[in-house]
Amino acid sequence: MFLTLNGPIHDISDYYLFTGHMVQHLVLTFVTPPLLLLGTPGWMLRPALRIPAVAALARTITRPGVAFASFNLVLAVWHLPPLYNSAMYYHEVHIAQHLMFLVTAVLVWWPLVSPMPELPRLSYPGQMLYSFLMTLPMTIVSIFIVYADHVLYPAYASAPRLWGLSPLEDQRLGGLIMWIPGGLFFYLLTAVVFFKWATSQRDDRAAAQVPGLVTK
Repeated sequence: MFLTLNGPIHDISDYYLFTGHMVQHLVLTFVTPPLLLLGTPGWMLRPALRIPAVAALARTITRPGVAFASFNLVLAVWHLPPLYNSAMYYHEVHIAQHLMFLVTAVLVWWPLVSPMPELPRLSYPGQMLYSFLMTLPMTIVSIFIVYADHVLYPAYASAPRLWGLSPLEDQRLGGLIMWIPGGLFFYLLTAVVFFKWATSQRDDRAAAQVPGLVTK
């Protein structure tokens, strides 16, 4: 997260290329949140669930349907030209955009990598379906960007050019980065979950063949 929000990636995304901004957003939503969750032990979060209101809210916002809808709605709305352009021109709005991406991305990853049995992960088949469905809203947003016949975000039209990309080429390349690597990421995740599921089934069958062994 630090490397994404500072240094070359930050400068390219803020001052030069829409493509750089899409790379930044992919890291903020697909790399940082699962690492945050995988690196946070459940015992650190469990005391908060002792507060009834917090527990009820947590159970609601980490439900797969709520998390999925929250993240994808935020993703789509922030890529509408009026809001996106506001984020480019006003730093406070830009900070709000990134915070909303991070918070809803943590929620959307929760059903896949939850660190707490109280707020459980989906079953393996559920994780596969969930991962596949995650590709669909992003594809729709990407198509809107890639096939636009004019520059949607004027801040990049007046920015200094890098690598010989025109503003429209930059916009289309950024949309393709969201579309193709973003989609492949979740297809790969679906495959990983499938092999984990197959391995767990094989281990369960092996355990069942051992006399006297009790499995959970």
